[in-house]
Order: sequence, then structure tokens, then C-alpha cells
Amino acid sequence: MSALPSDPSVSVLPGSARPTGAPARPLGLHDAWWTVAATALVACAGLTACAWVSTHIHVDPALHRAALFVHLASLVLGFGAVLVADYYGLLWMTRRCTLQEAVGTASRLHLPIWAGLAGLVVSGVMLEPDLSSPLTVVKLSLVLALTVNGLQAGLLNRRTAQHGAAPLTRRLLVWGAGTAVVSQVCWWGAVVIGFRNSQH
Repeated sequence: MSALPSDPSVSVLPGSARPTGAPARPLGLHDAWWTVAATALVACAGLTACAWVSTHIHVDPALHRAALFVHLASLVLGFGAVLVADYYGLLWMTRRCTLQEAVGTASRLHLPIWAGLAGLVVSGVMLEPDLSSPLTVVKLSLVLALTVNGLQAGLLNRRTAQHGAAPLTRRLLVWGAGTAVVSQVCWWGAVVIGFRNSQH
């Protein structure tokens, strides 16, 4: 999620201003919509590959139990971090913390959120999901939506941080609210479907 390692040969964003003689900053993942879209396509291909693998493996009971533990632990890690990030957003909306504190907290929570989501996907492969079930397909769609939403949220976070101490524009406020709503709907939806599937 961070910028690529510094390398003067890497291209930078066109039109980006920098002091004379300053080294060129490499193009980062959250610098432009096209970089986010390209990463989303790679993530979509990865999730599709994981779904395919899940239909071609057989897991013994011991490994299944271990995968279930990792799945639940990843849920706690990822969803818990999302709830904390959204909580700081609410604190900022109620003027109980500054925008810089809310944005800074969200930035520091990116690692546990992505680690939790990755853990859910990898462990989910070993839980042998029933891809013929409509609910399972919906859950996989929610995971894909979470991934894309998380990628564009990084771009939102960067744009918000660049805004400085000035009041946020209506566009950024709507963008932030929409991102939070999509995140909560997808996480809770995946949790509910996962719980229902575990009862069968």
C-alpha cells in the first residue's frame, strides 16, 4: 500500500511539482485512479484463482480445524481494525478528535485490515466453500467488493491528508461516507453469511 522503493528510473505522475534538483518520487499505489484500478484487476484475478483452487483440494479434518481458527482470527483482526478506523471517523464528525488524528489512525490500521482480509481469503480456500451455493457466491462477491473498496479508500485517505487543515469539500465527505457504508455492509454481510453457512 505504500509507494514503491525509491528509484530515479521509475516514472512519476505527470505534472507533479517538485523542487529543482529533488529526486523524482516513484509512482505509488494510491497516487491515481488507474493504479488503483490495475491493482483491483490483479486482486480480482487472485480471488478467482483462490476460488478455483478451493474446488480442487481436499483438506483433512485437522487442517480444516486449523484453517477455521485462522479464519476466525483473521476476521477479528481485519473487522476489528475496520471498526476502530470507522470509530475515529465518528469521533472526528462529532468534533472529539482532529481530522489529522482520524486520517493518521486510518493509515496505521491499513496493515491489520489487509492482513485480516488476506487471512480470510487464504484460510477460506482450505474450508472448501460450496461454490454452488448462492449465499457463498454472494459472500465471495462481498469479499471482492471489500478488496476494491479498500484499495480506493487508500486513495481517499491520501487525498484527505493532502487537504491539510482546510475544511473538507462536499465531494470528499460524500466519498468518505460512501466508503464507510460499503465497508460496513460488506463486512457484516460476509459475517452473517459465514455464520449461516457454518450451521449447515
